[in-house]
Amino acid sequence: MPEFQILGIPKCSDTRKAQRFFQDRKIKFHFRDLNEKGVSRGEYESISSKIPVGELIDRTGKRFKEKQLEYMVFTIEDELLNDALLFRTPIVRYGKEATVGYQPDIWKKWIAENI
Repeated sequence: MPEFQILGIPKCSDTRKAQRFFQDRKIKFHFRDLNEKGVSRGEYESISSKIPVGELIDRTGKRFKEKQLEYMVFTIEDELLNDALLFRTPIVRYGKEATVGYQPDIWKKWIAENI
């Protein structure tokens, strides 16, 4: 069974809820802090094949506002690859599947299908 991977920011409440979701079910996962390490182009392509690109960027987040992106023309892919703190979190990956945000119903299906 593939391992779950959570990409997020420790201060994000949805990221903490995702971690708690898996811990409560005693399911191993790998956590990657986006403050420390971003997302590679390959990971980005894998994630964006499952999640529309427009849903990956956090347009309401602090970093988006700090960079004043609401006033700029930009390519979402370039911005996300250059600054991982622009991602909406958590991103949960399982094999080739991926979700963004707190999605416990989907995670439960992944778990049920693979146990």
